[in-house]
Amino acid sequence: MNGELHLVEAAPDTPLLYVLRNDLGLNGPKFGCGLGQCGACAAIVGGKLTRTCSIALRDVGEDKVITLEGLGTAQKPHPLQKSFIDEQAAQCGYCSNGMIMAAKALLDRNPVPSEEDIRGALEDQLCRCGVQNRVVRAVRRAAAERAK
Repeated sequence: MNGELHLVEAAPDTPLLYVLRNDLGLNGPKFGCGLGQCGACAAIVGGKLTRTCSIALRDVGEDKVITLEGLGTAQKPHPLQKSFIDEQAAQCGYCSNGMIMAAKALLDRNPVPSEEDIRGALEDQLCRCGVQNRVVRAVRRAAAERAK
């Protein structure tokens, strides 16, 4: 979990989201729909963007899990986190976890994405506040920073 090994006592069918929030105190992933549809609970599991509300703890096994907290800190934010701040790409902030994690997964596999690539990677992340254009700008900014 975010570069550290954690042993938790939980039933194997417990959703990973519950373990992250309740057992490990990680509040980046949010409970949104509980159906794996909105993306608020997203994390990177085994190198893939994953909806943690719909994956059981037993299915994680020994895969590496990266949450929003594993990207950066308040003192030293990850380039994506910094670009979201700089572009004011959060309104209510509920979708920010999923947006940032989806963008991280995209940039990990495609460091120089087109706007179409970015929009495609974010299309399944639900945001009701209407900040999608600012989110796209933030991802483009982070990609440009990485390319320097």
